[in-house]
Amino acid sequence: MTEMVYGSMPSRVSEPVIPRWWRTIDKWSLTAIMVLFGIGLLLGLAASVPLATRNGLPDFYYVQRQAFFGTVGLVVMVGLSMLPPSAIRRLGTIGFAISFVALMLLPFIGTDFGKGAVRWFSFGFASVQPSEFLKPGFMVLAGWLMAASQDLNGPPGKSVSLVIAAAVVMLLAIQPDFGQSALILFGWGVIYFVAGAPMTLLAVIIGLVGFGGTVAYESSEHFARRIDGFLNPEIDPRSQIGYATNAIQEGGFFGVGVGEGQVKWTLPDAHTDFIIAVAAEEYGLILVLLIIALYATIVVRSLFRLMRERDPFVRLAGTGLACIFGVQAMINMGVAVRLLPAKGMTLPFVSYGGSSVIAAGITVGMLLALTRTRPQGQMGDILRRGR
Repeated sequence: MTEMVYGSMPSRVSEPVIPRWWRTIDKWSLTAIMVLFGIGLLLGLAASVPLATRNGLPDFYYVQRQAFFGTVGLVVMVGLSMLPPSAIRRLGTIGFAISFVALMLLPFIGTDFGKGAVRWFSFGFASVQPSEFLKPGFMVLAGWLMAASQDLNGPPGKSVSLVIAAAVVMLLAIQPDFGQSALILFGWGVIYFVAGAPMTLLAVIIGLVGFGGTVAYESSEHFARRIDGFLNPEIDPRSQIGYATNAIQEGGFFGVGVGEGQVKWTLPDAHTDFIIAVAAEEYGLILVLLIIALYATIVVRSLFRLMRERDPFVRLAGTGLACIFGVQAMINMGVAVRLLPAKGMTLPFVSYGGSSVIAAGITVGMLLALTRTRPQGQMGDILRRGR
């Protein structure tokens, strides 16, 4: 009966790790991730060559780096996906603690690379963005705290997680990085909602977020400039949004042809924040819809599998990981089509960036581990035992 309903048999104790992993993993999500990475390399062949030319480097310098970091990210993803939830909880908590300390050190030894926001540690040969690694760790920590609060005489996990979230947001606002701040708050809000938060309290929190946004607009020139640019009905054709909008319009349904796009020569962040504009111009709406479908497949299938879980930690942490992964992709693409103000957020597995692709590997690796089919790990088991 179990095999008919869930498509897999209970694990045998003597079964080797890799066969058991392959049988219990969500193969559709795993395939979608691999295809996204392949699309990222394909777009990198087009988008990063102009950057390498401007910097006097070999044509495929950035593509080779992306392939290397992407391979590391995929290896980390597969390794994490083989772990049990208890190991994911420990590693997520440790990872968050390390990233949080790194975030506190950014104002003192970080760099902005001329972009107006101190978000990176530069090591010469590479750079690291701590906030990328903090997100999955925080989702796991928040899920653990809120799950523990549901136990009899458990800790006040919801309150503690809110205090930690507020501290993270304050550190991100100092950079300033309001996009990652919003993503952290969104992920925490989703976990809190799934854990059974009262709607009135969520409404109060949303109001406080709105108030915080108003304060940020009045006090931060960086934030105000991006909001004003978004609200301005006139698009500066020489701005990044202007170039991206024109590229998307030029692409149409089927694109202008492989290698024929022009936005990659004029858009400074064509290989990172605006990679979707390169996809739309050269390959058209068809490829953009495929990319959206791949992200939707990962998020929706993960959420459906998590709905059957009866372990509160797995359900809460997995939901947070799935939602921040999907929303980050939505924000990146929304900025490119001017549905959202500029955020400086990458497209997971597609945009160039070592920190981005490795952090994405960590996020989905944890998500795949939590969504694996496990014996006695689903709500249906309770119903079957009651018959």
